[in-house]
Amino acid sequence: MGIKEAAIYLDNQWNTYYAGQTVNGRIEYVFDSPKKVRGIHVKFKGEAHTEWSESKQEEDSEGKTQSTDTLHQGNEEYFQITYYLLGSSTGNEIEIPAGKQVYNFTCALPPVLPSSFEGQYGYVRYTVKVTLDRPWKFDQETKMAFTVINALDLNLNPSYREPIHFQMEKTFCCFCCASPPLSVDVQAPVSGYCPGQVIPLTIDIENKSNVQLHLIKIFLRKVVTYRATTPTTAIKKSKDIIITMQEGPVPAGITKHWNLNLEIPPIPPSNLVNCSIIDLDYDLKVECAVSGMHMNLKDRKYITIGTVPLVGMVGQARPTPSAPVQPASPSQPAVLPVAPGQPAQPGIVQGGDSMPGGWMVPGAPQPQAPHQSLYPTLTEPVYKESPYTARTIHDRGESSHMITSPTRFAPYYPTYAAVLPPPLPQ
Repeated sequence: MGIKEAAIYLDNQWNTYYAGQTVNGRIEYVFDSPKKVRGIHVKFKGEAHTEWSESKQEEDSEGKTQSTDTLHQGNEEYFQITYYLLGSSTGNEIEIPAGKQVYNFTCALPPVLPSSFEGQYGYVRYTVKVTLDRPWKFDQETKMAFTVINALDLNLNPSYREPIHFQMEKTFCCFCCASPPLSVDVQAPVSGYCPGQVIPLTIDIENKSNVQLHLIKIFLRKVVTYRATTPTTAIKKSKDIIITMQEGPVPAGITKHWNLNLEIPPIPPSNLVNCSIIDLDYDLKVECAVSGMHMNLKDRKYITIGTVPLVGMVGQARPTPSAPVQPASPSQPAVLPVAPGQPAQPGIVQGGDSMPGGWMVPGAPQPQAPHQSLYPTLTEPVYKESPYTARTIHDRGESSHMITSPTRFAPYYPTYAAVLPPPLPQ
């Protein structure tokens, strides 16, 4: 084959960027002998894809049951950028010497993109693929996926500060006489949270009835709607439980109070902006299991998962930035790649972090969140790997010889463990 190594490296250690920022990177090859190539090209792609199959049982003319499978698919592309790092599609052959060779590339991301998402029946995914274009032989491809985050600032919408309040009451009828009610009250201080934060829940149960409440269960759920467009329009919904907590029992005639903390794992932000084939919501579901033949009590309310947590107390004005903070706009020329560890432009490095579009200096641990300067008191987020991983980043029709690095991909999301949500309004 001749290639001993091929690996792609990006300029931030989590391979995580905000929409509108610039991705800089390089491919490193090690060749065991000189290689003749037409060129080396890079392809950046952002897309959403949905896919699932459904089988139908139908009787044929002879009365036999036949099963037919239908593959439902949807696709949406956000951008695709391809260019040559070396050579061209029409030029003469170029000989690459043996040994280690490094080629730099860059790409300015569009300003509005849906956040990376990996789900059971679909994904929003961003990839970079570098191809060694070899005449008369199969091309050698190297591919990696990276995370893109569309910032969802919870401070921009007052409804995210509204408390969540469940009030459920049930009276049970036994032998024609109704008992006094079982009352369940569950509250959370706000309805917008970020990964890493806890949802502080207060639960008050007053059981004046003559029926025992066995358990109260609280679920944080991810509710996804996938849409397909071929062969026809179709919809598939999935509801996944992310966390469950439970307390109980509450015997007849007893009153109980609990405080629970639901810690939110690194999950993608709500509302995949600009994606029309996947809808992502989250809800809290409360379910009370009671004894005997009685129906359980159930209710659910939506919550919003963001990327910038609520700052300051309710009623305080939002901090106003001295100047509007703009993420790097794709219309600006992309910063030319330079050797890693050097600032891309003089004076761009500030306090160990480079601004969007520059190479990270050594020790700069993570992407610069575009909203950080709006909220001076806000701690920097910690980027953590999502529990939802891609089964593969191979697309249909791609070579089986393609190198993917790393082989397993899961997006990273900003988490804020240290930031407490505002308390319940008194």
